[in-house]
Amino acid sequence: MRKLTRQDYRTLLLAALGGALEFYDFIIFVFFAIIIGQLFFPPDMPDWLRQLQTFGIFAAGYLARPLGGIVMAHFGDLLGRKRMFMLSIFLMSVPTLAIGLLPTYASIGIAAPLLLLALRLLQGAAIGGEVPGAWVFVSEHVPARHVGFACGVLTAGLTAGILLGSLVATAINSLYTPAAVLAHGWRVPFIIGGIFGLISVWLRQWLQETPVFKEMQARQELAAEL
Repeated sequence: MRKLTRQDYRTLLLAALGGALEFYDFIIFVFFAIIIGQLFFPPDMPDWLRQLQTFGIFAAGYLARPLGGIVMAHFGDLLGRKRMFMLSIFLMSVPTLAIGLLPTYASIGIAAPLLLLALRLLQGAAIGGEVPGAWVFVSEHVPARHVGFACGVLTAGLTAGILLGSLVATAINSLYTPAAVLAHGWRVPFIIGGIFGLISVWLRQWLQETPVFKEMQARQELAAEL
């Protein structure tokens, strides 16, 4: 059986890096949830209700994950693993960048939390397609006896994204005063995540389609309908 090649290692590295950035984009919301609640809901709303609705918007991303996984898995069987692999991180990066630029309740009223909810649902759909899609992508690239290692490296990358989010949040709260974080500092992690996510989309274009999908394509065994 063949060993892991340089191409295999590059595939694992790019997949893990993209997964880390995507999980960073997904999780950074929770580290600034209290500030987001203050900015995106009416100031006269009770604190407990504001926090409840803010974390409800955060949870909405998890509710969208199963649907995103089902739909993107289907199109991964129809159009290719690589296309969906690039689409998933694009669908995460753009909403993350948009959240960092989103007007607050003071500027646009009730439209602010509604837009925030819509962007969060897109993030959930993206992460729902990213995780299983990434596992399939790397497992179909490497030799069968290295599938466990490949999935382990990828999962480590996803977990590193959560760690990265906590470190960035800590840095923002250390470098900015509480007033500055409330004014504009909270936007910085989202903008950074969105920009680096788009860079990761560009990097993923160098990935190759999986041999398994190419074989399915050659045999005309692609999914025809959902």
